[in-house]
Amino acid sequence: MTTELTIRRPDDWHLHLRDGAMLEGVIGDTSRHFARAIIMPNLVPPVVTTTDAAAYRDRILAALPKGDRFEPLMTLYLTEHTDPDDVEAGYESGLIRAVKLYPAGATTNSHGGVRDMDKAMPVLERMAKIGLTLCVHGEVTTPDVDIFDREAVFIETVLDPLRQRLPELRVTMEHVTTKNGVDYIKASKANLAGSITTHHLIINRNAILVGGIKPHYYCLPVAKREEHRLALRAATTSGDGRFFLGTDSAPHVDPLKECACGCAGIYTSINTMSCLAHVFEEEGALTRLEAFASLNGPAWYGLPANEETIRLVRRAEPVAFPAKIETGAGPVTVFDPMFPLHWDVA
Repeated sequence: MTTELTIRRPDDWHLHLRDGAMLEGVIGDTSRHFARAIIMPNLVPPVVTTTDAAAYRDRILAALPKGDRFEPLMTLYLTEHTDPDDVEAGYESGLIRAVKLYPAGATTNSHGGVRDMDKAMPVLERMAKIGLTLCVHGEVTTPDVDIFDREAVFIETVLDPLRQRLPELRVTMEHVTTKNGVDYIKASKANLAGSITTHHLIINRNAILVGGIKPHYYCLPVAKREEHRLALRAATTSGDGRFFLGTDSAPHVDPLKECACGCAGIYTSINTMSCLAHVFEEEGALTRLEAFASLNGPAWYGLPANEETIRLVRRAEPVAFPAKIETGAGPVTVFDPMFPLHWDVA
């Protein structure tokens, strides 16, 4: 049995850090293990201009624990009024690494997102021209579509038509949750990749609903049937360079999760590497963990892999993670994978 594994330091290609006291409370759980992360722009108000992104980046760096080395990779929140010139200037400066498409109403703080894709075409055309990646929250929000079908319908009615219209546009399907998404990426010839979260490799929709509603397993896109979880695990552990880690770690204080209309989001930054090592070990694919966590993402985003390494050690006794972390904004519940974790970052 393998009991130690050294890999290049990983990156997180989809991360929510929030702002203010919450940012200060959670940033260390990422910077402890991860070298870089694509930072989500859905603040209140959202990060819509390069000036906004520069200011947010400064706040992230100011909140870093002393001595930690971490690079936030900034994104812009796509609206129907986004200025193509500002996007290009941000990209050329090296600050902006991607633009994020939130269909209006799809998830937390997405009410300012895109309702009419035609109105966003000028900036998408500019992005295609300069090679800037579009990250998509791939769900439709029309009320007649079942929530468990939103991703599949998005691929068919929004994403595929967009990619046929702009085949040179680079697209990351973030937090893929379905076999439909996996198959669509695998069938693509170019300019499409997908990030996969830690929690979608571990939970299916039963975790949310069986034995009572479990708000701390509720996220968007919502976890799907077991067949979809298994498809995600197969893609993740396959070594296919089009799939990489994006935790979508999304902290909310407990009072906003444990209420009549709880927020969507699962906090996994603190134990992601332990969870991933467990999953890859179960799949007999520990030698491919580095590709998924440390190599495929940088290659897709045109960045070098990290030179630093981390060492994972399999402990005889389960590793103890806190059930909650305390932040200046309030308590945040940590993702519980529902099995003991023996892998630890040494």
